[in-house]
Amino acid sequence: MPKRAVRLSAAFCSTVKVAGKYSDGDGLMLIVTNTGSKRWGQRLVIRGKRRDLGLGSYPLVSLAQARVAASQNRQTARNGGDPLALREKDRTTPTFEAVMLMLLEKKAGELTNSKHIAQWGSTLRTYAVPRLGGKLVTEITVADTLEVLKPIWSTKSETASRLRGRIESVLAFATAHGWREGPNPATWGGNLDMLLPKPSKVKQVRHQPALAVEDIPNWMEQLRKRQGISARCLEFLTLTWARSGEARGAIWSEIDFEASIWNIPAHRTKTKEEHAVPLSNAALALLRGIPRTVGEEFVFPAPRGGELSDMALSGVMRRMHASEVLNDLSLPALGIREEEAGWRDPQSNRPAVPHGLRATARNWAGREEYPREMAELALGHRIGNRVEQAYHRETLVERRRLMMNAWAEYVTQETKNVPNVNGLRLV
Repeated sequence: MPKRAVRLSAAFCSTVKVAGKYSDGDGLMLIVTNTGSKRWGQRLVIRGKRRDLGLGSYPLVSLAQARVAASQNRQTARNGGDPLALREKDRTTPTFEAVMLMLLEKKAGELTNSKHIAQWGSTLRTYAVPRLGGKLVTEITVADTLEVLKPIWSTKSETASRLRGRIESVLAFATAHGWREGPNPATWGGNLDMLLPKPSKVKQVRHQPALAVEDIPNWMEQLRKRQGISARCLEFLTLTWARSGEARGAIWSEIDFEASIWNIPAHRTKTKEEHAVPLSNAALALLRGIPRTVGEEFVFPAPRGGELSDMALSGVMRRMHASEVLNDLSLPALGIREEEAGWRDPQSNRPAVPHGLRATARNWAGREEYPREMAELALGHRIGNRVEQAYHRETLVERRRLMMNAWAEYVTQETKNVPNVNGLRLV
């Protein structure tokens, strides 16, 4: 039997050394062993049977924490429940991240396009996992969900809206498997809509729609299958991080094949300064494969001569998007909605445009941890004062060449050898 009838104190718990069981009342005991270690125990009557429960070691579990746990156990037993069974259930309950991975595996077997599963995984891993990943699915509350969504709800409303839906799906998946009960804390109607403004009411800066970094290899694969000078110009733009006007206005005299440099004159750049673009092996191979017509100075001439129009490149991307929409919607049983199909910006959900490819390249460079000044210079942006700009142009060109080759290898990588049925990628 416990040796004390009065309640324990924090001072007593920290100083007691004599082995024994010291009662705090209501079945809670501090157990001191012969070796001097201490742990918490609780004696309860559970459904008519006397049971002993362990509540953890001291001081890892403090007196106050032990009292809270003991009180919860008493309440559960008083209501006819079994604290031991609940504890065992907790041990078998998966975390949010574990359920997310199971759901992503299920999605991978449903979706015909790898970019959709990449988008699902990317948003959840970036925003939800850091805060929810280690929590049991039974522990996640509305407050937890708000903690994930609020930081990006106003600045990245489309991403936040998609994220909310994906968190809801993960928790719904957990409920369907019997791992959690009750309302889903990530639902919108009658729940989060009472706490957050409608996405349509949130103002945000509208950037040019860009492809996700994960999407660019598949997109490039489709682009390279297309015929025509406009498709080749768009491919060159992608490989060089150039602006549309710079790529469309490129002339053969600007290309130095020996030095593998494309020298864009100052009058054709946005900064009005000459811009040297180190050409990757893929960009050089593309240029060498373009037939040259006597008397034609443009690398990518319009069908009737002269410079291609901006609409020519935009048109290629629109047609690629439309083709991908048809591909994504060809299996309606997968449940892909039209507003999610095609080549889209993962944040704004708008179809990607040529200028957005520069943002995709910049995001890739950041992900690969290339120096900021090197990536910005590759985009033709000004870096520092004129002295610094001259220094960077002279010293970073060969390092930029390595970066551009790495980018080219990434965007032109071979796709996985997967079965193809009626033109659909089965991934």
